[in-house]
Amino acid sequence: MSWSWILLAAAACYLLKLAGLLVPARVLGRPSVARVTGAVPVALLAGLIATQTFVSDQRLLLDARVAGLAVAALALWRRAPFLVVVVAAAATTAGLRHLGVGA
Repeated sequence: MSWSWILLAAAACYLLKLAGLLVPARVLGRPSVARVTGAVPVALLAGLIATQTFVSDQRLLLDARVAGLAVAALALWRRAPFLVVVVAAAATTAGLRHLGVGA
């Protein structure tokens, strides 16, 4: 990869961040903008979770990660503390991989 592409990407990221900082406060105070800015992080996180759980090498894959996600969802539904959710999901995934299930 050429350094010029890396520098161009870095400059684009900086300009995008700067553009976000230059948005006037009156625009950010609108109710419609507040709803969208509240929903965007949730949608991005859901998309990240879905791609990291169900996709491998550009194909759909159901393996131990799905079971870990299911355990995490169950723990969240039962209102478990965040640390318990993470440890339970990781332990489930690691245990299934250790057993050779969905490795």
